[in-house]
Amino acid sequence: MIQLSDHFDYKRLLRYTLPSIIMLIFTSIYGVVDGYFVSNFVGKTAFTAVNFIMPVLIILGCVGFMFGTGGGALIAITIGAGHREKANQLFSMLVYVSLACGIVLAGLGMLFLRPLLSMLGAEGQMLEDCVTYGKILLPAICAYILQYEFQCLFSTAEKPKLGLYITVAAGLTNAFLDALFIIVFQWGLQGAAAATAIGQCIGGLLPILYFARPNTSLLRLTKTRLDAAALLKVCINGSSELMSNVSTSLVSMLYNVQLLHYAGEDGVAAYGVLMYVNLIFLSAFIGFSVGVSPVVGYHSGAGNYDELKGLLKKSFIITGVFAILMFLASQALAKPLSLLFVSYDKELLDMTLRGFFIFAFSFLFAGFAIFGSAFFTALGDGLTSALISFLRTLIFQILAVLLLPLILGLDGIWISIVAAEIAAVIVAILFLRGKRNKYHY
Repeated sequence: MIQLSDHFDYKRLLRYTLPSIIMLIFTSIYGVVDGYFVSNFVGKTAFTAVNFIMPVLIILGCVGFMFGTGGGALIAITIGAGHREKANQLFSMLVYVSLACGIVLAGLGMLFLRPLLSMLGAEGQMLEDCVTYGKILLPAICAYILQYEFQCLFSTAEKPKLGLYITVAAGLTNAFLDALFIIVFQWGLQGAAAATAIGQCIGGLLPILYFARPNTSLLRLTKTRLDAAALLKVCINGSSELMSNVSTSLVSMLYNVQLLHYAGEDGVAAYGVLMYVNLIFLSAFIGFSVGVSPVVGYHSGAGNYDELKGLLKKSFIITGVFAILMFLASQALAKPLSLLFVSYDKELLDMTLRGFFIFAFSFLFAGFAIFGSAFFTALGDGLTSALISFLRTLIFQILAVLLLPLILGLDGIWISIVAAEIAAVIVAILFLRGKRNKYHY
């Protein structure tokens, strides 16, 4: 078994992070599976509605990513410093706080869902479909939050493979139930939402059963107390990942508004297809960053700076290889993937393919900024990590999507994603160079 204290060469680093990569990819497939069945068996309006509401639901769920990344880094540093019991108490507190947050967010979501969607521009049948889909998924928000959280914490617990198995089980359940509920039972959009909710419950609640019992991992649920100082540190440290997810969702809403203006509902549908591919491909970068973060945190806490330098160099090389492979794959798969979702509408298909060709260049740059932000989270420098994420996912993208379409029209919307990623890589490199003496990497 690979341990956090080991020396990590390329092979060992890939073996340790691969479960996290696959785990995040499987989670992203939830939305893709729903999109495929809804688009092909329910209709274009329902498909547009799913794409329109998904950013709202992701904002609620990504609280778990904040607790998972920020907490995972703090727990790994605590274990590296030799305080195992304190690490278990921190872990337990985060799980219990997450459950409470999920209940509150689900209630707020039920109250404000319709007015929020109306304010964003949804109307008529699309609005009704959005509300239908959202109200079925909101009761599962607790599980959704925990699913994101445990995906990070399984690596910290030295059990990335177990996290992968649970995530695969959740993903396969979602896919099977989508086919059963939509095609066999003909439950339409309600069936898609129910399938996703059940899958999220498997991914979020099964880990509680594992960690509540004696186990062979580094972590276990125990009696704990609210440690406000530690919780604040976790939130600050994980704020970059929270900001990244919230910003991405807010920007997606802005993209939808812009696309409604420049291309109507077809534009939102085309963007939805691109976001499915983007979600899967970026999940590989995020999964690698999640997998390597506890290793970075452990060696930082233990003062193993030579190992830290090696981890940074190897991670950048691995990220670069991933980037090239993803760009080539996106170009090769553009047409097959587009046909999978929108083969029934030639005009929509042509728009999607055009967007795909331009959008694919973003994969050459996105992974470096994602890893740069995660690296600082793992070191406990949440402020720097948050700043990189804030600029990458919010400021740069908002500026680009508001300005470039004025010059380039619809193409400007697709190009804006690429421009924002390039700017974010430059910022990440500047921070990595500027702080190398402080953290000895």
